[in-house]
Amino acid sequence: MQSVLHVAAMIPASIPSPDWSGFDIPLPWGSLRIHAYALCILAGIIAGLWLTSVRWTRRGAPEGSVWDIAIWAIPFGIIGGRLYHVVSSPDAYFGPGFDGTGDLSLIPQIQRGGLGIWGAVVLGAFGAWIGCRRAGVKLSAFLDAAAPGLLLAQAIGRWGNYFNQELFGGPTTLPWGLEIATISPNFPAGMPADTLFHPTFLYESLWNLAGVGILLALDRKYNFRNGRLFCLYAIYYTMGRVWIEAMRIDDAEQISLFGITARLNVWTSIIVLVAALIAFIVLGRRKRDEPDTVYLPGRQPADETAGATPTPHGEDKAGENTEPASAGAIRQADAGVSDGESRGIVRDNQSGPGHASAPAEASKESTGGDKPATGAPAAGASGHQAIGSAPEADGTK
Repeated sequence: MQSVLHVAAMIPASIPSPDWSGFDIPLPWGSLRIHAYALCILAGIIAGLWLTSVRWTRRGAPEGSVWDIAIWAIPFGIIGGRLYHVVSSPDAYFGPGFDGTGDLSLIPQIQRGGLGIWGAVVLGAFGAWIGCRRAGVKLSAFLDAAAPGLLLAQAIGRWGNYFNQELFGGPTTLPWGLEIATISPNFPAGMPADTLFHPTFLYESLWNLAGVGILLALDRKYNFRNGRLFCLYAIYYTMGRVWIEAMRIDDAEQISLFGITARLNVWTSIIVLVAALIAFIVLGRRKRDEPDTVYLPGRQPADETAGATPTPHGEDKAGENTEPASAGAIRQADAGVSDGESRGIVRDNQSGPGHASAPAEASKESTGGDKPATGAPAAGASGHQAIGSAPEADGTK
């Protein structure tokens, strides 16, 4: 009993505020600051790309294409995320009410935090579309493969908010309450120094990690295609984002709809949730007329276009002849002619000089002579039958 009490006493009653937010790399002209926020974002991107690459390869995508798409999607996503944040929280950049008292130089300083997921998804998807077109693959197929990886990247990236001591919720007395240093510019004015706050970064991180497992399980069971798994990602994420966003107390744009005033991100999440649900239902009713392939029409590899992997001697994997009919007929006809000629030569050699005129008679008949093929002398039968065997080969190709 005493040991249990001792362990319980060692468990902290709150999440301590971080005492580290990055490190400096000395350079000849000064130093380069590496922020923990940026490291979390980078770690999330790497983990998300790894999971996406594994799933993308299993779907038969061209080797290395995930990186060709990522070099377009990631920069566009970062730019879109930053632009959305600036629009949704403009006071620091343009001043309250856009009165011009803000600092525009802060806009490109993403190391300070501030990436809006919706801008990142929209502009990142546009960048992915460019990469998919260049790689000859479908955007919908790539989004389905990337959906779990996107949630994984968000789960890891959210820890950057912890190191920046930002985007936390309201006061709480729960044992997992988050401590915020009083010297932090994000500490709410007028609150006691020992106030604990809801760790919304942790709530969202755990929610996203659970979503990764749920999406993988659903995809394994139902094999969602045509962008439906990506719709499920949007539905799941927004369901959590609505209540997590409502807990935050940081400054944000307030929007009033239907007599209800809420943060811009809350309304955005609700709209995206409804739109994704409708898209999921509509896509589910659409019949699959096209084969299940990641390639755009006309961009499939030669073996996939033919429907089978080519093998030597014109045979497919089942051992059936896959040559064009005309090629097979010509080859059989040639074989018949060669075989007939060889038999005629043997008979001529065995019958003596009396049959030397047989080839000439056969040639005369084959070039329109007045003697029908069926009435050819026995001496020329072998040569005439060889030429006449070609139409039979066409009939049995």
